[in-house]
Amino acid sequence: MEFFRIKKDIPFMRHALILNAISAITFVLAVFFLFSKGLHLSIEFTGGTVMEVTYSQPANIEAIRNTVDAAGFPDNQVQSFGTAQDVIVRLPAKKDVSSAQQNDQVFAALKQQNPDVVLKRTEFVGPQVGDELAHDGLMALAFVIIGIVVYLAIRFEWKYAVAAIIANLHDVVIILGFFAFFQWEFSLTVLAATLAVLGYSVNESVVVFDRVRETFRDRRHGKMPTADVLNHAITSTISRTIITHGSTEIMVLSMFFFGGPTLHYFALALTIGILFGIYSSVFVAAAIAMWLGVKREDLIKPIKEKDENDGAVV
Repeated sequence: MEFFRIKKDIPFMRHALILNAISAITFVLAVFFLFSKGLHLSIEFTGGTVMEVTYSQPANIEAIRNTVDAAGFPDNQVQSFGTAQDVIVRLPAKKDVSSAQQNDQVFAALKQQNPDVVLKRTEFVGPQVGDELAHDGLMALAFVIIGIVVYLAIRFEWKYAVAAIIANLHDVVIILGFFAFFQWEFSLTVLAATLAVLGYSVNESVVVFDRVRETFRDRRHGKMPTADVLNHAITSTISRTIITHGSTEIMVLSMFFFGGPTLHYFALALTIGILFGIYSSVFVAAAIAMWLGVKREDLIKPIKEKDENDGAVV
């Protein structure tokens, strides 16, 4: 399915050096902010108090969030849990305030707002749990990266695998850089979005590389220079890219604008990842593959001509 077809190839690779220089600067800045500012980790990673409360009527999440803010806990997380009447409140750990004191202060504020509220349970999440989650998240990221490299190396060739993984890691670091620079809260949902972007971005690279292989096999284009083959492959997938990423972004933006604070940063991470995923698949992955010296023989093994003397008896 295509919205349109571009007849003349767009010379993307002509501007690859400049755009990758900009990309490298952006990558370095993202790494700098990650080390200088760090991530604003949520209580899943830093520890804190978790409260489960229930109401006789469907809970007003925004009103509860404002009440908890007013009680002195601005970095809270409030979301529905199971039913519209059940609510989970997560409070970050505070110096000189115990978990029991946090629980008493917040529940008293909620009780004042709505006398029907009932506290079902409360528990303290220690920092050691956060360290375990951070470790598991990094392990998940490492396994995803290894799996992508192996998959691309088998399906295509090692040069494509290297190019794609550099481009995809570029997307991940850029997302983390945004969250470090603006000090947006980095939670488990954002980590999930980051891992999703890694898989989503590699899919775009696979589509482009598939079209590169088809172009190399095409008698009309197969003997063109590698840069021209890449330009043709990317140009011929533009319509598909617009359909796929446009449809996904519409869904993500609906979560961003209408999903409330719970999905806000999740959708924001996906939006950054989708936009940079398109950019990296076109300019980063394709350009690196070109600079690594990818050629037709890497994907299509030359057929050896049969020697006329084969099998001759002397």
